[in-house]
Amino acid sequence: MPDRPYDLVLFGATGFAGALTADHLARHLPPEARWALAGRNPAKLRAVRDQLAEAGAHVELLVADATNADSLREVAESARVVITTVGPYLEHGEPLVAACAAAGTDYVDLTGEPEFVDRMYLAHHATAARTGARIVHACGFDSVPHDLGALFTRKHLPEGAPVTIHGVVRSNAMISGGTFHSALGQFARAGQMRQAMKQRHSIEPRPEGRRARAKSGKPHRDQNLGLWLVPLPTIDPFIVQRSAAARDDYGPNFTYTHYAGVKNPVTIAGAVLGIAALMAAAQVPPLRRLIASRLPRGEGPSPQRRARSWFTVDFVGRAAGRTVRTRISGGDPGYTETAKMLAEAAMCLAYDDNPRTAGQVTTATAMGENLTRRLIDAGISFSVLDPATTEGQR
Repeated sequence: MPDRPYDLVLFGATGFAGALTADHLARHLPPEARWALAGRNPAKLRAVRDQLAEAGAHVELLVADATNADSLREVAESARVVITTVGPYLEHGEPLVAACAAAGTDYVDLTGEPEFVDRMYLAHHATAARTGARIVHACGFDSVPHDLGALFTRKHLPEGAPVTIHGVVRSNAMISGGTFHSALGQFARAGQMRQAMKQRHSIEPRPEGRRARAKSGKPHRDQNLGLWLVPLPTIDPFIVQRSAAARDDYGPNFTYTHYAGVKNPVTIAGAVLGIAALMAAAQVPPLRRLIASRLPRGEGPSPQRRARSWFTVDFVGRAAGRTVRTRISGGDPGYTETAKMLAEAAMCLAYDDNPRTAGQVTTATAMGENLTRRLIDAGISFSVLDPATTEGQR
């Protein structure tokens, strides 16, 4: 990439998740890093910059609006990597993706919206592949622990054999406002989401001589983990599947299944009924707006509440008669760790010697082992479990 004024530009730094991302960057960027904050409100940007300056960070400001294509083009053309926390992405995200794809600029975001990711593939993957831009969606809790966790697990299984892996996520954290609003939006657009997925499936190349699947599981009790498993309808299994399709080292036949883990079977019924009720309510605009108002965007829990939050994603992988159990774990997933994952993904693209890729790619495809090492250094645990240790999980 030709030299540009900035290594990184963070768009959306005045929001809750954006401010946490800016703070992580300020504390972990190399001293010679050139970076900037971008947004539409200069006063709010200056306030964030002043807070970062107290920690010794030097950062510049760029005024840009998500609805102004010219300002977004200037941002994209000034940076090697653009980070955005401005969602819901289906409403606000495409102009920045388009600008980065056209400029050959690497891009990372926090989206967990399947329709947005599929539509961006349809509209901008070919341009990004031509210009060399790496468009990497889902660089927060959706879907870094699941994507890199499946890769980590695969590395501990025999090569050259069919592989099955299931991931089981647990957490005590509250859902983020951005994630909640994005989920409501997707529930209200189930038909459009299926259409976008079908269109992508019709044109996306398949791996030759290999197979990669994301399979929908059924509720059941896992004796190994001591948990009841509930299929989790998120973007994560699709991301894992795309990584497996792109990387030959996932083997000739790879299958992934994604669950939430609960201890009490009564919780399963409550979760199923709650999701069904939320999906039904999302179809009625006044009711959807009422529900959305209960958890505003751009706000998050206190530092004390985040300090008490945790997540685990347990993986059980099988290949050639061997079973391995691994775990990815960390602190507050929706905010603290998500900001960490996003910031480290951007720095990984900017500074690390990654595989040669372009177009819309996943974290495991674009950064893989490099990002895993960064996250371990940043305090997120990747571990292989002894069978006895699973009984004592939280």
